[in-house]
Amino acid sequence: MNTEQESNPLKIFNFEDNEQPVSFVETSQVADGVECDVYAFDKDNEKDLGLIRIMPGKKTPLQRVLKGDRTIEGYISGKGKFTLTKPNGEKQITEVDEKTKRTKKFDVHIGELMQWEADPQSELMAYEICFPPYQEGRFENIR
Repeated sequence: MNTEQESNPLKIFNFEDNEQPVSFVETSQVADGVECDVYAFDKDNEKDLGLIRIMPGKKTPLQRVLKGDRTIEGYISGKGKFTLTKPNGEKQITEVDEKTKRTKKFDVHIGELMQWEADPQSELMAYEICFPPYQEGRFENIR
């Protein structure tokens, strides 16, 4: 557990205009310069939450969604971009920065590719909510 989590774990997460209590589970190293704090929604085992910290100039692995009922990616803070690639190769690149509303979110469907990338001068914070909760094999790392 990192020192930030020890002193200040998240207690409430606002999802779709509904404040919901959460409990910290663990911090995992996703890739070089990318960490994810995993949270469980209290009294709701239908979904889980990942808070993703991406260091300046770093990016999450390019991932394809293989299974799950719903995968939501959302912006929290910092500067960077989110790339969503449809199965037909069509790319949607969304730039995000402090002017972006914290409610900016993306539904990512099975077969689609996704990736967050932090600006070279800024850390990027994003979240991921998985229905049902994340299990190994949900995503395939492409690179």
